[in-house]
Amino acid sequence: MSASKRKENPNSKLYAGSTPKKPKKEEKVAKISKLVPDLETVTDSDPLVESDSTLQSGDDDGVSWPSDEEAEEDESSESVGLAEDNDDGGAKIAAEAAGASQSAKKAPKTNGTASGMSLRAQMAGWNTSKEAHAKQKVEKQERKAAKPNADSIARSKKLWERLRRKSHVPLDERKRLVTELFDIITGHVKDFVFKHDSVRVIQTALKYANIDQRKMIARELKGEYKILAESKYAKFLIGKMLVHGDEETRDMVVPEFYGHVRRMIKHSEASWILDDIYRGIATPSQKATLLREWYGAEFALFKNSEAGPGSADLKKILEDHPEKRLPVMRSLHDLVNLLVQKKTTGFTMLHDAMFQQFLNLAPGSEEASEFIELLKGDEEGDLLKNLAFTKFGARLVCLALAYGNAKDRKQILKTYKGTMKTLADDAHGHQVLLAIYEVIDDTVLVSKSVFTELVGKETLAESQQQDLLQSVNHLFARISLLYPFCGKAKAILPNEDLKLLDEICRIRCTTSKKDPGTRQKELVASLSPPLLLLIASNAKELVSTSFGCQFISEVLLGTPGGRELSMIAIAAFATGDDETKSLLESPAAGRMLKSLVLGGRFNPTKKEIDLADPPLAFHDVFYSAIKDRILDWATGPNSFVVVGLLEAPGFPHVEELNGKLREKKSRQKLVEAAGPAGEESGKVKGKKSKRVKTEQKASVQTGNKGTQLLLRKLDEK
Repeated sequence: MSASKRKENPNSKLYAGSTPKKPKKEEKVAKISKLVPDLETVTDSDPLVESDSTLQSGDDDGVSWPSDEEAEEDESSESVGLAEDNDDGGAKIAAEAAGASQSAKKAPKTNGTASGMSLRAQMAGWNTSKEAHAKQKVEKQERKAAKPNADSIARSKKLWERLRRKSHVPLDERKRLVTELFDIITGHVKDFVFKHDSVRVIQTALKYANIDQRKMIARELKGEYKILAESKYAKFLIGKMLVHGDEETRDMVVPEFYGHVRRMIKHSEASWILDDIYRGIATPSQKATLLREWYGAEFALFKNSEAGPGSADLKKILEDHPEKRLPVMRSLHDLVNLLVQKKTTGFTMLHDAMFQQFLNLAPGSEEASEFIELLKGDEEGDLLKNLAFTKFGARLVCLALAYGNAKDRKQILKTYKGTMKTLADDAHGHQVLLAIYEVIDDTVLVSKSVFTELVGKETLAESQQQDLLQSVNHLFARISLLYPFCGKAKAILPNEDLKLLDEICRIRCTTSKKDPGTRQKELVASLSPPLLLLIASNAKELVSTSFGCQFISEVLLGTPGGRELSMIAIAAFATGDDETKSLLESPAAGRMLKSLVLGGRFNPTKKEIDLADPPLAFHDVFYSAIKDRILDWATGPNSFVVVGLLEAPGFPHVEELNGKLREKKSRQKLVEAAGPAGEESGKVKGKKSKRVKTEQKASVQTGNKGTQLLLRKLDEK
């Protein structure tokens, strides 16, 4: 291969040997020496090495320090470099000298001599890096001492270091330290709050202060709260002040934000403290004033002309001033769209504003369609997920599901994939699941998307069963499990849920095609198998809690089939040992057994029992388990269950039960359990004193009510 070809191939091994030699270090230094005659010539025979004192100081800041032998020589060379620093030649010399120093720094050590200090260190007269760092530390302290209130801040930080370790400070000492701290900061609070370290001192002072001391801090900062909210560190002080403060402090802070809401909600720091105040601190009238500013600059600049606090109900505002509709809706849309595009969608104030905007859009209009597209447009789904966990945000999602078409609903449902359990556990998020049950016609999609995450598949693993037991006993999670079985039952659903569902059902009449009864049956058919398996496998855990008993009743009464194993598991407690029998003696278990024995739920409107379809027939299973101990049940804490057996429609053993209770020995025990009321409880002959009547009334109240009712029923037949 020719030499020319070898040069063209950089990857060739032969090419490495043809690389031209670089100029020697001595030649470079010689050029510098010609320009600066007084500069000491540095050669390989006298290399520069790192100083050993760097290791002693504990810091290596990349600066090479000279040895004692080189100090005098380097002073003259640095003076020359400084003299020529104003022209190009001087800059070039300094750059080349720095390069020489860096290359020399990598040279091997010789004779243990520490050399290589920088020119700046030579000028300052420092001989070792230890001296240099000590001098730098002194200079730093001098700069701090020169700042205003330096001594006060330094002393307060020492007090803070002691106070913040609460468990290590006795109460008497903490009171003394707090008193000393307030002596320092009183009159100087504004000097502390805009620095990351000193603002912590004020926060600690607020934490341990009394109410008068907290008000003193609040008064000193009056007029500065808007600026504090925009500060990276001071914004936390506002939150702590409002948490530990009283109504006077709140009314001092919140009004300072009036007129600045539109700007602060877009600020990276102020937006969070503003929303925290709106969500948890502000009064309803203050919240309305803050929210009204979203409707335009007019609402920020001018006070409400009406008597009393202004309303944030946009519908009412537009009804009173219809000419303002266009600018108000445009202003609201622009601000909402800006925050959505910035991905700052977690603000409660934003959710409330979006809800007001959606309520004032005509259903089916182009504006309403654009709004729903805005909800679905977030690729990560953060907007819809955040909306579901606030009061008005959840209502907004439910209304969007009700008004949307099948494609919109499917897209919204897809967004919540992986968060169904979190939704079910939330006070507001579970409403979204109820709306999904009510409006989505594709029940197969709902089963795969929702039920698979909530309850798993038909064959439940041990971990899934434990998760389900926790959900059954959760105040809100149980609603998402029971709603397909019980519908709009007041015993299960809060009033807010009932009102929202009524509104959704009215809207659904125009947007959904499937019959509501058919939809509910299909949902129950998908959800019931794993829940029936849970009852059969964990009947003891369920019966031992009030929510568990209610769960058993609703599932068994609302499921069309496959209930035999679950009913047998519950009835088996009546024939078990004393420990298992005692589980059925609780009031919750008594209510559960009576509902199951009667075979339906009591309808307060009709004053009758709404029987399950198909009939449950639990009365037969349960009587077979307790017939040998029927008298114990008739006189026990849950005697109303036996009353239920007598009243149950279609109970085949009613005559047998009557015969057992009318036996002489059985009746005598019933009379004893009923108390003095007994058979003659209502028969009082002659005039008796008031005291005797009061004693009789008290004795009647202490008797077994269920047994008393049993005796009356036996006498009627």
